[in-house]
Amino acid sequence: MNFTILIISFIVALITALIMTPVVRKIAIKYRIVDCPDERKMHTEDKPYLGGIAIFSGVMVAYIMFWPDHEHQLAIIVGAFIMLLTGFFDDLFNLRPVYKLAGQGLAAVIIVSSGLLIERINIPLFGEIELNNLSIIVTIIWILAVSNAINLIDGLDGLAAGVTSIALSAILVMSFIEGNLAAAFLAIILLGSNLGFLYYNFNPAKIYMGDSGSLFLGYMVAIISMLGLFKNVALFSFIIPLMVVAVPIVDTLFTIVRRLKNGESIMTADRKHIHHQLIDAGLSHRAAVLVIYLFSGLFGALAIMFGYSPLGASILIAFLAFLLIHIIAEIVGLVLGGKQPVLSLLKKMVKKPTQKPEKRESH
Repeated sequence: MNFTILIISFIVALITALIMTPVVRKIAIKYRIVDCPDERKMHTEDKPYLGGIAIFSGVMVAYIMFWPDHEHQLAIIVGAFIMLLTGFFDDLFNLRPVYKLAGQGLAAVIIVSSGLLIERINIPLFGEIELNNLSIIVTIIWILAVSNAINLIDGLDGLAAGVTSIALSAILVMSFIEGNLAAAFLAIILLGSNLGFLYYNFNPAKIYMGDSGSLFLGYMVAIISMLGLFKNVALFSFIIPLMVVAVPIVDTLFTIVRRLKNGESIMTADRKHIHHQLIDAGLSHRAAVLVIYLFSGLFGALAIMFGYSPLGASILIAFLAFLLIHIIAEIVGLVLGGKQPVLSLLKKMVKKPTQKPEKRESH
């Protein structure tokens, strides 16, 4: 597989998604597969949400056309289909969390059974650590964590599609650098299909991806990061995959902490995610999405730099990443009793000083 094939596969996935999204939108409207507004959601009218089918179609058409030879390809496809179906049935019937988790777990078990595992991690200052028997548990947790993180952050027009596109772009760059064509191929066809859908999903959205799309995307990002980031322990530590998907992962962790702190079930839906807080702070729908895109892009850039920097620079990059995480924590009100010292400082730095009127000389 060469660079030309990668470009063609990207175009095929992009065009397929561009064609399929209006088709599945009409089907969703016809059969009333729509997301109805409520007090927690940001939209005020019914929105069709079968976009995940269009994204999946774009990926599969490109995949079938080129069918790269990979030892885990059958398991990856079967797992992806299970994730898609799990999200689809959740969109239709609002599955109980235990059934939804069971479907995700089945997809993760299929991947583990194929031998695709996170077998070791490379922690700075500690070196390479073999996971041995823990590799199965770590792999399943990773797949479930990323899948649900993307699912939870899918709360504004174009948010999940844009964040995953940025994450995939970072993975794609690192896959090119490492010459990992398997990871690069999966990343580029998913990126193409995602962007094709995003054309219709960006604010104001004509269609939503639904859980079928967010679970499928999260699953694929988890799998591609395993192929492209965890595999090369000589250059990549466990921090890099976490950086790539930092925004949805951090938002999910903060959500869990907040709900536990308030004595709520971690499965209880609320309106306190980072995108909700940005809206409540006065940003427009589109501006809130672009701010989260910015955070995602910064984390993606830091991940790339972290992977190829000497130790001193890596420590500085890690500090910047933790600073971004702290800023997110301030936005969602989880630190310092709701105070926002870092955000306040940044606002002062970017705020233009008011100019005093010039005094006129009296004659």
